[in-house]
Amino acid sequence: MTLETPKADIANAPRAGKVETFPSGRLTFLAPLPLPTGLPPTDHGHAVGEVNDRYLDFGVGLPPVFGWQVTLGTPLAGFVLVAFVFPLIAFLLFYWLGNGFPDAIHAFWGVIDISFWIGIFGGGGAFFLLSLPRWQAYSKLKKVVPTRFNRQRREVCFVPRGHQEPIFVPWEELVAWVTEARGVTEYGVQRQYGFGVGFVHPQTGEKYTLEFQTYGLPQAISNWEAIRAYMEYEVHTLKEIQDPLDLQGPDDPPWEGVHVFRNARARLHQRRRAGEVGWFHTLGWYLYHLMTFWTLPNRLVEWEVRKIKRMSRKALPKAMVERSEPLPEEQWARPSEELERLSQKVREKQQARPGRLPYEVFAEVYAEEDRLPLAPNI
Repeated sequence: MTLETPKADIANAPRAGKVETFPSGRLTFLAPLPLPTGLPPTDHGHAVGEVNDRYLDFGVGLPPVFGWQVTLGTPLAGFVLVAFVFPLIAFLLFYWLGNGFPDAIHAFWGVIDISFWIGIFGGGGAFFLLSLPRWQAYSKLKKVVPTRFNRQRREVCFVPRGHQEPIFVPWEELVAWVTEARGVTEYGVQRQYGFGVGFVHPQTGEKYTLEFQTYGLPQAISNWEAIRAYMEYEVHTLKEIQDPLDLQGPDDPPWEGVHVFRNARARLHQRRRAGEVGWFHTLGWYLYHLMTFWTLPNRLVEWEVRKIKRMSRKALPKAMVERSEPLPEEQWARPSEELERLSQKVREKQQARPGRLPYEVFAEVYAEEDRLPLAPNI
């Protein structure tokens, strides 16, 4: 269940470091003027599709293996817990509190007769519910036009739902934010994180926003940082932002197939021989992958990639294709003096006091900027 969060007020003079609170959480702006966050530029959700020297496409990436691990591993873990752990607990309780071993055996088989089938149907239901968003995403993927970040022109191309013609927004005017929300649902207390981007249409004044869920706040900021770093020529390839552990070889395809599993296992044994990790870490790695069906998630990713590549996708608008053509280097757009100056201040403060949240640094820099005109009179 998705928690309800308010929309970002992108028309009310937002700037990096500004915080808006609401009853269940807060929304913090990271742009306009996209300042460096200091976090690793990592596309955790694999939302980035194509990356080249001209543009980055966001919102049409290939599926990560972690999604399949959750889809398969969560039902299995629930099944094991209900079908076998609960009967074992009943065995121990009746052994200690009942009449010894005969009572314990009777309780064990009495509970397992019920819990086994509860685990079967509960695990199957969990698998269905976890798979449902994936199948819904397939139907949407056919109609999605990616959000294109063009770094040679320093602009972002949007094609909002219901629009035929693209809207081009200057990169430094794009609004970006991260959201933290917490709420109580029928499933208990839930936390929700994400980041969003938005803009005001330069001609009509209409507001448009796009939001994406992430696993946590650092992941949300890192997803944004991957885009910012690309636009500022700090990263250049898909591998840099989607393979932080360097598990894809130079000849491997850019998705998390079986080759990533084999490379990860080889890396694990290499680190074990070098003494970097112990037996406990190694055992945990194997248990985790056994509980998530070994290489099956990676094979499902490969199957999913083939399925997506066979899909007939919506054609890109002609204006979007034309503005994606390469420009001579002397015509490339350059960052504004204000962005370069503020970015340098942010980096200096991050180096002086590392570990602070990026928007705290942004707010401090802007607070100093606000006081600058008063400095000569002090």
